[in-house]
Amino acid sequence: QVQLVESGGGLVQAGGSLRLSCAASGRTFSSLAMNWFRQAPGKEREFVAAISLRGVNTYYADSAKSRFTISRDNAKNMMYLQMNSLKPEDTAVYYCAASQVSKARPSQVDITSWGKGTQVTVSS
Repeated sequence: QVQLVESGGGLVQAGGSLRLSCAASGRTFSSLAMNWFRQAPGKEREFVAAISLRGVNTYYADSAKSRFTISRDNAKNMMYLQMNSLKPEDTAVYYCAASQVSKARPSQVDITSWGKGTQVTVSS
């Protein structure tokens, strides 16, 4: 099972940018689809973005399209989420998640490994 550790969260003003990173341990990273989810206070965890095993295919929630970019570097066992034009409603804990199958809209039941999350706070 792969272990996942997120970093890069923080406090940013609306309109700003952040880059989240997810470091994976283990030799199976390149055989896993990778995803970002987020959970705002009082809300359910929701899908943000997904990337296929080799990074050829990427998928986004409507809220992330045109503002967020997911990427991965299999040689470094890393995944990233570049977030631009941030809005207060993007405030949430962001989770890195691995799945066996690449899907355009993975649900939580598809996830086999979760990171502990990194807090993103966007001030207005």
